[in-house]
Amino acid sequence: MTDSTTRPCPSCGTVASGNFCSSCGLTLRPRACLNCQAELSPQARFCHRCGTSVGGPASGARLSATDRKAWTLAGILCLLLVGGIAYNVSRADSRPRSPDMANAGSSTGLSGAAPDISALTPRERFDRLFNRIMQASERRDSAEIERFTPMALGAYQQLDAVDVDARYHAAVLQLQIRELPAAKALADTILAESPGHLFGYVIRGEVAKVRNDSLGRAQAERDFLSHYGSAMQSKRVEYLEHKPVLDEFKAQAESVPLPSSSFQ
Repeated sequence: MTDSTTRPCPSCGTVASGNFCSSCGLTLRPRACLNCQAELSPQARFCHRCGTSVGGPASGARLSATDRKAWTLAGILCLLLVGGIAYNVSRADSRPRSPDMANAGSSTGLSGAAPDISALTPRERFDRLFNRIMQASERRDSAEIERFTPMALGAYQQLDAVDVDARYHAAVLQLQIRELPAAKALADTILAESPGHLFGYVIRGEVAKVRNDSLGRAQAERDFLSHYGSAMQSKRVEYLEHKPVLDEFKAQAESVPLPSSSFQ
């Protein structure tokens, strides 16, 4: 049956009726998420309630160049995000427990309003916001990432004391928004304060990867491997909490032969 309701097409703005736009072909029929049955807009690529991919717009609409770059970077950062989420789960004393962490202030799973962080310490605010951004990254929610990343970096600037772990998390956020010089500077600071710290090499390697700097990436991987054994023997807490990140970076470093010149 054809829907006789007249409405503007959400893609091109043409006033249309029926099941499809006569101008651009976009379907005007309501869609539902296969996972939670929430009603979706015709252009939705992800469910706004549960984050499930719905296979993109029903028409032939294509991702913009900006969207493609954003999700390419999100894929590159997956290694870092896994470690960040694992860390936040392990630090349950300073943030919500598992169900609340996923929603961060929203019992429905929507991005919703910002969590109330007014009563938290600066470090708790930074950790809470970092966790929310990591969850948004898993859902590919670019609007929430853009909304909360400046708040998280602002909370980082307010920290009374900054440890290696906080610098690492700030560097992940800087990578998330393509502030590569800032991320690289944090890696350099980590290594200046804690020579041989593996986080510094991980960040350097990821910055080089985003820049397509094969020599810089190879150098970071070589440095990482040369320090890995002694670093892990130290049993630093942050290494244990971010072990998936370190294991994955090590596997990547060992899977690619390094240029012979890098061993000179």
